[in-house]
Amino acid sequence: MNIYYMSISGNTRAFVTNLQKYAAAQNEIDSTNPTISLHAIDDNTLPNTIQEDFFVFVPTYLEGGNGVDNGDQEILTEALREYIAYEDNAQNCLGIVGSGNKNFNRQYCLTAKQYATQFNSPFLADYELRGTPKDVERIYHILLNAKK
Repeated sequence: MNIYYMSISGNTRAFVTNLQKYAAAQNEIDSTNPTISLHAIDDNTLPNTIQEDFFVFVPTYLEGGNGVDNGDQEILTEALREYIAYEDNAQNCLGIVGSGNKNFNRQYCLTAKQYATQFNSPFLADYELRGTPKDVERIYHILLNAKK
């Protein structure tokens, strides 16, 4: 499984790294379980064509507001959006997973929901901040089901 992600504060990186470790452990138990390849995108990453299926993990960073009338403008994660939008990359996207802080109410995971709409990909799951071990297990199984 390929995961493209962006991590500003380190929360998303920590989560996908834990997810990668969990997948490796599942692969040790049953070799038919896929492992995970991580692809970090940052502001210095030049867009490239993605030939294989992939998932996107994106944190939520928005400009103020309430996420409905205002405060729904993405900031800091535009490089990942541009990477997915490059050429036909979005056609290989199997789904979007979002993270955020539930204290922000309607803005929680809004960036991931916007990606899902723009790229016509399902919004598969969410987790808060760095997630929990149960989130890792839950999301791994969601990705497995989405890959079929």
